[in-house]
Amino acid sequence: MEKFVFINDVSYPTQAGDTILKLVRKYVGKDLIPTLCDAPNLDPFGSCRVCSVEVGLTKGGPLKTQASCHTPVMPGSYIYTDTEKIKRLRKNIIELVLTDHPLDCLTCEVNNNCELQTVAAKVGIRDVRYPAGKTHLDRKKDLSHPYMTSDLSKCINCYRCVRACDEVQGQLVLSMAGRGFDSKIVKGSDMSFFESDCVSCGACAQACPTSAISDVFESKSVVADKKIRTVCTYCGVGCNLEVSVVNNKVKSIRAPYDAEVNQGHTCLKGRYAFSFYNHPDRIKTPLIRKNGELTPATWEEAYQFIAERLTHIKNTYGPDAIAGISSARCTNEENYLMQKFIRVVIGTNNIDCCARVCHSPTALGMQRAFGTGAATNSIEDIQYTDCIMVIGANPTDAHPVTGAKIKQFAMKGKPTIVVDPRKTEMARFATVHLQLRPGTNVALLNMMLYYIMAEGLEDTSFIELRTQGYDDFKSQILALDMNEMEQITGVDKELVRKAAIIYASAPNAMSFHGLGVTEHTQGTYTVMLISDLAMITGNIGRNGVGVNPLRGQNNVQGAADMGCQPHQGAGYMNAYDPEINKVYEDFYGTQMPMGKGYKIPEMFDASINGKLKALWLMGEDVVQTDPNTNKVIAAMDNLDLLVVQELFITETAKYADVILPGASFLEKSGTYTNSERRIQKVQSTVEPLEGTKPDGQILCDIMNEMGYPQAPYDPDTLLQEIAGIVPFFAGVTWENLGKNGKQWPVKPDGTDTKILHTETFKIGKGKFHFFDFKESKEISKNGKEFPYIITTNRELEHYNAGTMTRRTRNVHLLTEDLLLIHPEDAARHFIHNGDMVCVESRRGKIDVKAKISDQVKPGILSSTFHFPEVMMNIITSDEHDSEAMCPEFKVVSVNIRKSKGKYKEDPVLHS
Repeated sequence: MEKFVFINDVSYPTQAGDTILKLVRKYVGKDLIPTLCDAPNLDPFGSCRVCSVEVGLTKGGPLKTQASCHTPVMPGSYIYTDTEKIKRLRKNIIELVLTDHPLDCLTCEVNNNCELQTVAAKVGIRDVRYPAGKTHLDRKKDLSHPYMTSDLSKCINCYRCVRACDEVQGQLVLSMAGRGFDSKIVKGSDMSFFESDCVSCGACAQACPTSAISDVFESKSVVADKKIRTVCTYCGVGCNLEVSVVNNKVKSIRAPYDAEVNQGHTCLKGRYAFSFYNHPDRIKTPLIRKNGELTPATWEEAYQFIAERLTHIKNTYGPDAIAGISSARCTNEENYLMQKFIRVVIGTNNIDCCARVCHSPTALGMQRAFGTGAATNSIEDIQYTDCIMVIGANPTDAHPVTGAKIKQFAMKGKPTIVVDPRKTEMARFATVHLQLRPGTNVALLNMMLYYIMAEGLEDTSFIELRTQGYDDFKSQILALDMNEMEQITGVDKELVRKAAIIYASAPNAMSFHGLGVTEHTQGTYTVMLISDLAMITGNIGRNGVGVNPLRGQNNVQGAADMGCQPHQGAGYMNAYDPEINKVYEDFYGTQMPMGKGYKIPEMFDASINGKLKALWLMGEDVVQTDPNTNKVIAAMDNLDLLVVQELFITETAKYADVILPGASFLEKSGTYTNSERRIQKVQSTVEPLEGTKPDGQILCDIMNEMGYPQAPYDPDTLLQEIAGIVPFFAGVTWENLGKNGKQWPVKPDGTDTKILHTETFKIGKGKFHFFDFKESKEISKNGKEFPYIITTNRELEHYNAGTMTRRTRNVHLLTEDLLLIHPEDAARHFIHNGDMVCVESRRGKIDVKAKISDQVKPGILSSTFHFPEVMMNIITSDEHDSEAMCPEFKVVSVNIRKSKGKYKEDPVLHS
């Protein structure tokens, strides 16, 4: 039965969970009731009382003043929003606030966008009857931080910044100290922003209704020619951004509250690390190597040079002597064009992308288990789950917005399992942390499966109806020796048993995994065992469950979707199947290659062996980011032609024969597909720097130069073409993506899909697979001579090679790569904090600064490869996943000693 309430004597329907403010905004008007402490992404708080209304149980009966933001609606009640009493109350509240607030509106950065200013005007403030306070007005500005600023003389004690730090980011940096007029916001233990544990996400600045907390870009200023919505270029979360532009320059970035992905939140990279786009180091003209030197050239000269060289190589050695590596940093449309160029124009399947070195085992493993190699669920399902398991991922650093949501889940004491060799931030809040030895994921997951079976916690109904191969799988798992597995993993078997029971007993359990799963010799097998865990417990096909990879780069999902891998064309169709090949030939109107193409590691081998003569790289810095750097350099050196599309002279670009200056995400349009299969619009905010071009247009130009008629780059037109060949893009159009995009598969009528495998798997029934643990050859071959294991990771402030973030203020927050080393190991080698350490493997050696930490166990080391002066990948190995050829970045056998070497300064950092 529908229930009603009366607002200003007009009847409106209400439902459970409605607050007065929510109901009034829904039916009467968003601005009818003024507020100061309310924000779209914060829980109701009720500190300002500006939102007060009068409420009565009967018409004409007694009225009670109540804060509308947190007061539940009582069906049948009478609500009055603007009585004379309420008007006087609101005016009095604002007058009291203004007694302790500087009246310098005309020179304030938020003038005309200040909520206090707006509310003061709304309630009719013309003067203030009370004497001015002095407490807040004497406070000094805090300008210590590269991004965050504060002027607490402007603070109105609404607590929005505190709540944003707590409720949105979960960092708990801000709090209120003192009482009455002495109340003030403090950072940490009353220190500066820079000294505090602030992670620079900017949630507090966006939440602040005045300019008490802001940023160096004055992101709340109304000074902007236009504001354009686009999608972040960094990780796979796919945050929506609102970009303010002045005179064709990006002024600032905020996060839209109506974004389904990030709901008004983003990390420091998305919000603040954008100044790389017009950094002086940007390449602004094509460069051709002449007499050993890269020299400026026109676009026409560059295209002609490339076309002639590629044609010569193709005619002399055949099309398979040419290869391309596409970019997860580029749009779907650009990746689609790249694979089309390599297959249709060049005539080879030698196309790959950086998914090879991160999540190729995810795609392959989940395809074998479920039939589809993408996330089964949406990030919003975190609110519906009862248990979260994070395996081989550090989401608070690598996927910060999703990480903040998982962290909030764990901080509330909800069942959380973390499987990671390091004591990550998530591990601190976990119910159970399984701190295994790097490379032993298969053994540990087998232990969990064993204990689920032993405790009788399988979902027998799901297994019987939705899966196949379980009986053989069960017998193999139960034959394992748990004492042996305990020795292999280094994790107490009773702790694993506890984690298994927590996961299997939860009504809904959700897993997230990252590169700590995939970048191993048994990466694909690990993904399949994670899939086994979901199937054995029935955690597939509904809200709050599933297997959810945390994709590394912003469009690594999309690059693979578009066919940037040798064995699968656009839409994951088998490029080596004659029948499917015919489908592609009919679509493109030309003969398509049938030969087996090279994966990235095979490209390097082929170059060194003289079989690969030309390589086209779009936005990939393989010299810095791929393993075994010296081998990669040898491969680059042995090519007859290396073409690089880039923003900067990267470590790889230094070896190029031709460099073509591409455009950043702020300078082009297209779509990205995030970790949850969400296809979203990327919209150009500024014109490309003079002399540069969008990467898609570069590909169109070279296709035409080589005789293939390709229309100019246009996302709308290309999406129509993609929808014609990629089945799960069938209903995608530029127009119907709207603000929040669509999650594939998208039906021809435009209906998208939030949850996969709700009734059946793409392959019919899900397949159980058993795999026994096998030690990496990196350990079995080198373990005695190189007794330590180093595992690589990523830090919050930078992104992989750091090519972009090192050209922003982020370098003042994290200035160098550091080596995490356990105190026992440091003492054994007489190493102190800040000492340089020589780390040596069979491939080579590097010098890196020590950071003594108990985040790692004895015998385990950890570091990053953000800074080229270290070149961490000189020591990483040539071992790869046995199935998908993903490099084993996470297990590297090394030895260490205190170094006499000096740390080289980063020329970008110190420029």
